Amino acid sequence: MRRFIPFLALFAALQLPAQTITSDPRLNAEIDRRTAAIVDKVVAWRHDIHQHPELGYQEKRTAALVAAHLKSLGLVVQENVGGIGGVVGILKGGKAGPTVALRADMDALPITEQVDLPFKSTVRTVYNGQDVGVMHACGHDTHVAMLMGTAEVLAGMRAELPGTVKFIFQPAEEVPPRGGAAALIDAGVLEGVDVIFGLHVGPGELGSIGYRAGPIQASADNFRIVIHGRGGHGAIPANTIDPIVVGAQVVGALQTIVSRQIDLTVAPAVVTVGAFHGGVRENVIADSAFMIGTIRTFDPRIRTSIHSRMKRIAESIAEASGATATVTIELGYPVTANDPAIVARFIPTLKRVAGAAGASEHGLTMPSEDFSRYAEKVPGFFFNLGVTPADQDPKTAPSNHSPLFQADDKALPVGVRAMSNVALDYLRGGVPQKIVP
Repeated sequence: MRRFIPFLALFAALQLPAQTITSDPRLNAEIDRRTAAIVDKVVAWRHDIHQHPELGYQEKRTAALVAAHLKSLGLVVQENVGGIGGVVGILKGGKAGPTVALRADMDALPITEQVDLPFKSTVRTVYNGQDVGVMHACGHDTHVAMLMGTAEVLAGMRAELPGTVKFIFQPAEEVPPRGGAAALIDAGVLEGVDVIFGLHVGPGELGSIGYRAGPIQASADNFRIVIHGRGGHGAIPANTIDPIVVGAQVVGALQTIVSRQIDLTVAPAVVTVGAFHGGVRENVIADSAFMIGTIRTFDPRIRTSIHSRMKRIAESIAEASGATATVTIELGYPVTANDPAIVARFIPTLKRVAGAAGASEHGLTMPSEDFSRYAEKVPGFFFNLGVTPADQDPKTAPSNHSPLFQADDKALPVGVRAMSNVALDYLRGGVPQKIVP
């Protein structure tokens, strides 16, 4: 496992000279030509996948569509990878060289779509006992379509590739704490891989690319706190220990961890209570209540500190009220950290694709990603693609995971060109020396 790159070490690493890549205008133009020729196909794939979304570990239709396309390109195709429906396509170039992996996630979310599109999802399912819609509210439909297009572009340039490209189509990114990446890694998808690239769509100027060296997305842990009290009649609270009152005090106290107990100059952090449940009737005090939520951090020591502080706060407040508290924390995805040497090396590539003004450094973001698991094993670079429609303001446009989230098809060729170019440039440049702080 690669070591986490602390912020201070990152600054030192970025001062080291990056291995440069000499671009080949002929090959760059060939990627542009081939991308333009398949844009309609990429858009059609995206619409089809969007209209037929599948939740994590259920991506059978999507996986079959991907596998059939990769086979049509003459790639070596592995199906049901990890036992969870993963698809891997292997493209061997005409010359020997390193191996680069490109990853796309395939799953949708239990969200009812509210955007009136011709290809709007009408799929419904039962999730956590509730009848809900299913929607590609995080943009994974675009990820799959763009990587299918990238496979077609690079397959058409097979003779020019000095090395191997692995196309990894991963299920269940939206199913923490384990997620689909862990199963694919256990199945050996990173064997022989020298570097891995991935992208994620989101609010941003249409076709723009955002990048960052080192930490880029937070770790994510789930927590569940159960308050055990003593139930009784709502009109006689003195004969009870009200778990809702105790729980409300716990919710308030948890907010002081980030606001008063953590040094946020080291790295940002978030503790959010996402749900609080207790009782079923207005005049009955319940025996117990529970809350669930998420913890987001960038620093391993802060992560551990928050866990211990949460346990102490919940148990102490409960004890002071005569109740008890059970605190359970599930470790989820680690911090997504980009390899500084790889980022420095491929900034020129991204600027070439999106234009100097269209590719820029972005700040930290609190969402998490199980791309982080790949980047723990091999050098990785995860960047963002802006997909906000031109008539909307990216600052106020609905974000990922919103039932109103929209991704403009006009960004798709930029994603195909970006993934195709980073793969080709890596193969042509060889394996750089790794930075280990």
